[in-house]
Amino acid sequence: MANQRKFFVGGNWKMNGNKSSIDVIVQFLNEGELSSDTEVVVSPPTIYLDYTRQKLDEKVGVAAQNCYKVEKGAFTGDISPAMIQDVGCAWVILGHSERRNVFGESDALIGEKVGHALGAGLNVIACIGEKLEEREAGSTADVVFRQTKAICSNVSVNDWSKVVIAYEPVWAIGTGKTASPEQAQEVHQQLRDWLKENVSPAVGESTRIIYGGSVNEGNCRDLASKPDIDGFLVGGASLKQEFVQIINACV
Repeated sequence: MANQRKFFVGGNWKMNGNKSSIDVIVQFLNEGELSSDTEVVVSPPTIYLDYTRQKLDEKVGVAAQNCYKVEKGAFTGDISPAMIQDVGCAWVILGHSERRNVFGESDALIGEKVGHALGAGLNVIACIGEKLEEREAGSTADVVFRQTKAICSNVSVNDWSKVVIAYEPVWAIGTGKTASPEQAQEVHQQLRDWLKENVSPAVGESTRIIYGGSVNEGNCRDLASKPDIDGFLVGGASLKQEFVQIINACV
């Protein structure tokens, strides 16, 4: 990781937890020795956003797992950036592979949601990543560049400081399989070079690109040692005490 980019670790709780289990997570985050060199954001299910934000120390940010592309309206079951902010949260995850591949969200829709969220004042963790068949076909770069382009088209020059890109190879999410540090670094470097060429050298150099896909306390330090891996988006391990060790992987 380059020194000028602050290490970033997000915890995506997905559709897991209740007040009792959240209390346990809150306790080990509030009482744990978290590196001041790492920015930490956790993402509970929507119904627990307010509860989590009220319980957590302010040093830990809170993100929604999704939102829609408009402020309000007849969109049953969805939430807006304004609602996320109204309960004191400053982040949202958009474009996660489960939103793309389970719920059928398109590149275009994800781009629109990123644009609206940024315009409303939220910070965005924008997710990209290839499926196993795409990697095996040698299409990884084409896929992640296409997904990144749809996001970039909706980010203004002044909003890049509010964007974190999460590269999550779909074949490594929740499977126990992890891209090797070398595989992850290769894609991260390609993404950084793409940003330099297609957005600007400054954006490419400053934007944090984090890795997600079965990150745990056993592999986090090797991954964090790579120059273009600026942190992690952690799934299952963010529900456990080992999340503290992952947060401190850059120490």
